[in-house]
Amino acid sequence: MKNTITFIAVLFCLTIHAQKIVNASDIIQKIKNGKSVEVSNATISGVLDFTFMNDALPKLPKRKSWWNNGGSNTIEKQITNKISFINCTFNDNVLAYIPHEKSGYTFVANFESDVIFKNCNFKQKAMFKYSEFERNTDFSNTKFNDDSTFKYAKFERNITFENTFFEEPATFKYSEFKQHVSFKNAVFSESATFKYTEFKEGVSFKNVNFKEDLNIKYTNVSGDFNITDMNVAYEIDSKYTNINGKSFNTYLLNNKK
Repeated sequence: MKNTITFIAVLFCLTIHAQKIVNASDIIQKIKNGKSVEVSNATISGVLDFTFMNDALPKLPKRKSWWNNGGSNTIEKQITNKISFINCTFNDNVLAYIPHEKSGYTFVANFESDVIFKNCNFKQKAMFKYSEFERNTDFSNTKFNDDSTFKYAKFERNITFENTFFEEPATFKYSEFKQHVSFKNAVFSESATFKYTEFKEGVSFKNVNFKEDLNIKYTNVSGDFNITDMNVAYEIDSKYTNINGKSFNTYLLNNKK
């Protein structure tokens, strides 16, 4: 009985430790101070805005719209710090992309060092549209519960989305992967869009479960294209898809076992 009580007490302490709360504002302050962000076994409270929009807005000239003011309406923030979250839950939005309607500006964050979101849980939005990832990037074993987008994102180095789970529609439209990327064992509960996506060094969809539609229209793949045990519940739109110079259907015929 004593051993049982001790065991329960240890588990309780471990649970408390695993559920420590970290404020998003503290993380942002770390980035401002030039420090690496390395958080594990924590719940992140508050909106995590990598674009630093609130800091940038007061310094920008007012504009009615981008087309009648000239120049670009995109404000880019370069994050030079290493970003690492392991076994973390994000209760609020994680934003590396914000289209601010009132000001007419769009705010985007780019990442110059390693970016890790491993074994994480995004309960709200995870927006990485237009973001550039210059170093190794890891989103493995992570769950996206709400809207997520990597549309137009660029990945320069090693990147993995293995064992990820997308609850809502996921889009990688126009994204570019310069190194091999793996989605092995990932699950897409709703439609998945890879339209116009560029895979420069191959891609693995091994054992991926697409529970609705898969759109790979105009997608270009150079190198390995692993679709072993890939399952698509509904339709695959592969019009103008290019797999090493061949159409998707031709690739399937040539690689039939």
